[in-house]
Amino acid sequence: MSGSKKPTTNIQRATNVVYQAHHVSRSKRGQVVGTRGGFRGCTVWLTGLSGAGKTTIGFALEEYLLSRGMPCYSLDGDNIRHGLNKNLGFSTDDREENIRRVAEVARLFADAGLVCITSFISPFAKDRQNAREIHEMAGLPFFEIFIDAPLNICESRDVKGLYKKARAGEIKGFTGIDSEYEKPESPELVLKTNIATVNECIQQVVELLQAQNIVPKTVIKNVLELFVPENKIDQARADANMLPTLEITKLDLQWVQVLSEGWATPLKGFMRETEYLQVIHFGTLRDGKGRVGIALVDGVINLSIPIVLPVALEDKQRLDGCTAFALEYNGQRVAILGNPEFYEHRKEERCARVWGTTCVKHPHVKMVMESGDWLAGGDLLVLEKIKWNDGLDQYRLTPLELRQKFEEMNADAVFAFQLRNPVHNGHALLMQDTKSHLLERGYKHPVLLLHPLGGWTKEDDVPLEWRMKQHAAVLEEHVLDPKSTIVAIFPSPMLYAGPTEVQWHCRARMIAGANFYIVGRDPAGMPHPETKKDLYEPTQGGKVLSMAPGLASVEIIPFRVAAYNKVKKAMIFYDSERHDEFDFISGTRMRKLAREGENPPDGFMAPKAWKVLTEYYKSLEKNINSTFS
Repeated sequence: MSGSKKPTTNIQRATNVVYQAHHVSRSKRGQVVGTRGGFRGCTVWLTGLSGAGKTTIGFALEEYLLSRGMPCYSLDGDNIRHGLNKNLGFSTDDREENIRRVAEVARLFADAGLVCITSFISPFAKDRQNAREIHEMAGLPFFEIFIDAPLNICESRDVKGLYKKARAGEIKGFTGIDSEYEKPESPELVLKTNIATVNECIQQVVELLQAQNIVPKTVIKNVLELFVPENKIDQARADANMLPTLEITKLDLQWVQVLSEGWATPLKGFMRETEYLQVIHFGTLRDGKGRVGIALVDGVINLSIPIVLPVALEDKQRLDGCTAFALEYNGQRVAILGNPEFYEHRKEERCARVWGTTCVKHPHVKMVMESGDWLAGGDLLVLEKIKWNDGLDQYRLTPLELRQKFEEMNADAVFAFQLRNPVHNGHALLMQDTKSHLLERGYKHPVLLLHPLGGWTKEDDVPLEWRMKQHAAVLEEHVLDPKSTIVAIFPSPMLYAGPTEVQWHCRARMIAGANFYIVGRDPAGMPHPETKKDLYEPTQGGKVLSMAPGLASVEIIPFRVAAYNKVKKAMIFYDSERHDEFDFISGTRMRKLAREGENPPDGFMAPKAWKVLTEYYKSLEKNINSTFS
């Protein structure tokens, strides 16, 4: 940034110093720094007028790379002048020294194996050339990127009012007004921020870094769908009709949908034994060879729940030795399982490791115990997108479809909220607060993914159809902003496996493009079916998520307790010093009020949303009455 002229700093040159070579090689640093093998140290030098978009792109690029396991750091012009260069003004000599120091610091970051992103006006060509030579002498890649925006556009973005002051003569020597900006003659890349979005600019930079083997090409394409290609669908259907079949359950079909749409990327089908063992023992997939690349942490991919296909002994005996068989649901062949393998379904061990209990009164444990004694793994090819024809299929967006939606909304942050219950104003407060914090952090277009779970749930949960009606009412009353919210259905069945399952919920949203995840109290938990106490400690889901491997591209938004404040007549964040003002309205109490047709306290839930709940419980009462009539 340019400003008032200050005296040139007199710099005393150091003498009697000898450069000391490091004992650690760059290749060794590349093995240790970050999560992707190979030395990737370089400097991305963003240059352009004030207001061109250097800082915006610099910070967005930093976030993009870090979320994909690439170590990097962004040096910003204003920030550097608060510390390292606080003693420098804006004279020609001081500007030259400012850029020289930054270039040397960037070289150190790059030498350490980081992608160093610098956002400086750096108006003079000779200073930028000097920065390049500093890197070239050290054998480090240097990429000059010109952030090219017309002067009038930069002035229109002038939130600090600097151009206005320069035009009024209050700031002398301001670049673009009374001090020249020397445009780069042959930069590695030109980004025209007046016609390209931030996401489009980031994509161009990433493609440049890919071409130079700084960013692995697997970083970009990270959703693996398992649908048969359109040009091969007729042949696949013909093949499926010739194959032996396995009749699958509705629960199995829900997992087919999860796999086919890419939520479990990089799985290529139902888990084989090696994958199953990795997941139940480590909570991760450790072998990424031959798979679509996603962000790896410590060489692992987070996957905390087994996605398996149980089969009965007679089916195993009938299909063992087949090179492929078709999966059939309600008389329709929906998929082909190729190169299958069968292994023993050790149910008690599976339940103990996933749920921490083998109590058959747990609803999902019960289903596991009653399922087949063998598991079939293999490569899955799904003939077409799974549809349920229940009036809700338009909400069942795949990860790729959601990413497209986020792009169309120009989202620079996506925060996801997983739920299987109706939304009350306490939930809404968490989402509103998250959006406010993201805006304060500099995001311009944060988008909420309100993502109710749409697969199997236990009998006493509110059915999906009614939950979707209730969510629509919440948006209709603008408790949440409809313009910045996407409501979609997550097709996974519910496991009620607490901290183990919450990792699955989070990583699935990561695959869909979310980079923030709101975790609630006791996520994916339930009371123990016998003791009625919490099966899982309510705060441990959030703690586990904050430590879980393989979730580097998602920032966890920790749960804050919200309760009904009787004085303010609203849901607000709990304050222990005013404990007597708060009323903790439990789910049991909420359901009791709804069943009895009574209203909750004002401010607990949007009135139209509450009305949906009361209608649901009235419908239950009618069904019970009709049963006994």
